Amino acid sequence: MSGDDLIEVLGNKYNTDILAAADDPKSAQELSDELDVPIATCYRRIDELQEADLLELHDRPLSEDRRRINVYRRRVERVSVEFADGVDVDLEERSAVTNRLDEVWRNLSNA
Repeated sequence: MSGDDLIEVLGNKYNTDILAAADDPKSAQELSDELDVPIATCYRRIDELQEADLLELHDRPLSEDRRRINVYRRRVERVSVEFADGVDVDLEERSAVTNRLDEVWRNLSNA
């Protein structure tokens, strides 16, 4: 995705808030409630952020109703934008260590 496209995605209302809140895995409903974003809008923004590879489906645990829910987490740790010679967007992905620790924690929680 080009820098201009990423700027457009990041400039859409709620997207940066969703990314900030999704440091820890959360469902669309949790994000909607926490950020006071209408649930339909939240789902659209999640789709947009996934298409831009900024957000990922992290897990599909069972809810209290015994239904599968999607839990999302951001893929990036930092986004840097530079305007010196046009638009340059640099994404720093979450570290492999952070991802592995999250997976170990998730497995322990499900045991």
